[in-house]
Amino acid sequence: MSFEFFPPKDDAGTTQLLAAIEALQPLRPDFVSVTYGATGSSRERTIDATLLISERTDAITMGHLTCVSQSVEELRGALGAYADAGVGHILAVRGDPPGGPTAAWERHPDGLENATELVRLVKQAGDFCVGVAAFPDGHPEQHDFDLDARILAEKEQAGAEFAITQLFFDPAAYFRLIERVRALGCELPIIAGIMPVTNISQIERFATFSGADLPAAVVARLRAVADDPDAVREVGTEIAVELCDTLLAGGAPGLQFFTQNRSKATAQILEQLRQIPPHSAS
Repeated sequence: MSFEFFPPKDDAGTTQLLAAIEALQPLRPDFVSVTYGATGSSRERTIDATLLISERTDAITMGHLTCVSQSVEELRGALGAYADAGVGHILAVRGDPPGGPTAAWERHPDGLENATELVRLVKQAGDFCVGVAAFPDGHPEQHDFDLDARILAEKEQAGAEFAITQLFFDPAAYFRLIERVRALGCELPIIAGIMPVTNISQIERFATFSGADLPAAVVARLRAVADDPDAVREVGTEIAVELCDTLLAGGAPGLQFFTQNRSKATAQILEQLRQIPPHSAS
């Protein structure tokens, strides 16, 4: 079980991040991660946030790294900064173009083309444990599920040791992904990425994050209580608990919660999830 945070942009954001870390630390995550900005100032904030978090948790702290708008030398510099900070776990992802997940990808003239190349670079740069991204609903550029599976297998061959999925809400999509990659001989543990729904406005934003719409049944449950913000949060929590329980019962090795630097929704989901008796192996 793990939590993802993003680097704060100002003092107020830092205060919010610290409050979330303090509230979630008693839940004993196995690791926490910090998302990565490709511009210079964002890169610095990422490293600073990674250090800040690592000082306040006993969990493994993982830094993200993307190919977006960076040369190979800049990527090596970021890896050196992570190593200097004592960070030995990296999530290596190509990253979305500045225009969003469905915009055309443009390689930096002195950079890398994809996450597989990035995994090789990270493994060559030092003794890093490397994770990668996976896409239950299909990568938003191609929507080719078989291609996604082949690419994930190639990432494993390049040195990746685990994967974390993009957010999704249909457990069947996760299990289909597992079947496809296992059929190729890929044995990467694939951690399920969970995004709690806490307000109606998130419905439209999730499509931007992941390139896929929420399932109609999920949207219908949320729309049914749209006029009551407390009820929306309650239903969103129920949806997440049901999803997590189904995934764990089906063999998912772990869950990563995209916290958005807040703690309440993640804590509520885990509290309810831990009240469900363990599923016996079949």
